[in-house]
Amino acid sequence: MLKTYACDGNHLQSLDAHHEPALIPGAVWFDLQNPSPDEIAFVTRETGLSLPGHADLAEIEASSRLSAEGSVLTLSLPIAVRTGDGVQSGVCGFVLAPDRLVTLRFAPSLLFESFAIQPHNTGAADAHAAFLFTALLEAIADRQADALEALRAELDALSHKIFHHRFGSKSRDEAMRRRGTEAELESFLVILGRGYDTLSILRDSQLGTARIAAYTQSAAAWLPNAVAARLQTVEKDISSLNEYSTHLTDKVQFLLDATMGLINIAQNSLIKVLTIVSIVGIPPTLIAGIYGMNFRNMPELSWTYGYEYGWAAMILSAALPLLWFRKKGWL
Repeated sequence: MLKTYACDGNHLQSLDAHHEPALIPGAVWFDLQNPSPDEIAFVTRETGLSLPGHADLAEIEASSRLSAEGSVLTLSLPIAVRTGDGVQSGVCGFVLAPDRLVTLRFAPSLLFESFAIQPHNTGAADAHAAFLFTALLEAIADRQADALEALRAELDALSHKIFHHRFGSKSRDEAMRRRGTEAELESFLVILGRGYDTLSILRDSQLGTARIAAYTQSAAAWLPNAVAARLQTVEKDISSLNEYSTHLTDKVQFLLDATMGLINIAQNSLIKVLTIVSIVGIPPTLIAGIYGMNFRNMPELSWTYGYEYGWAAMILSAALPLLWFRKKGWL
């Protein structure tokens, strides 16, 4: 899908490549999403720019992600893409020339759609592309910050469930019984794993954004001073986001260790109960075994209340360990 935009003051004007071909030469931004070969050929013909493919943009080497040929920069950036299955990693390419900007995406993005309808400082007529490119990087950094804030809120809510809500009971024993089942604790592990994946994707996107901002300043000598200053601000913002990401990564690891510890406690509690049950059952079994022996000379066999005595001994031998465990706080 191809969307074409021209600058109209501080707003972007959408152009229809099929119905308004005469206006295309004035277009500044060509946004390609899952482009077809015909769309790539059309943009290449109209702009004179060589466009990279998906495989080229997905390369991990810095030399493949950031390159310059004359005054044209070809840049690749990992981005976070929200789908029905959560946040996934995607790739976005920029081809930046002094008079044109081409973006290539291979997944839908609300960021680009909302960016196109918002007002922007597009600068002078000969620098529209540079100002739009910088505004896109700023929007990407803002979206990364929003994603980190949302993840922080989710982790705080999860931390409250683990450490405060479940232990807020007046009775410690009641709180221990109300603690989540193993299934619920396992669901916490899934949430933490999803949060760690999101952090990893956002971290890659942040590093890519910082590299692009720094590289553009050094490789594009034609950038206006105002654009260079804004790119420096993007670098500083990304630096602070990286520190925040590190903090959230530590928090995820802490919550993961805590959840695993609670699962171990729950399992140990089950083993403790089974151990107590087995210990309580030993004395009655011993008494039943003794009086179940068929020896001729057993004085208890002639007792009038021997049967009742046997029951009382077994019940008492089971009750005494239970009372002792209860006194020790093991039950």
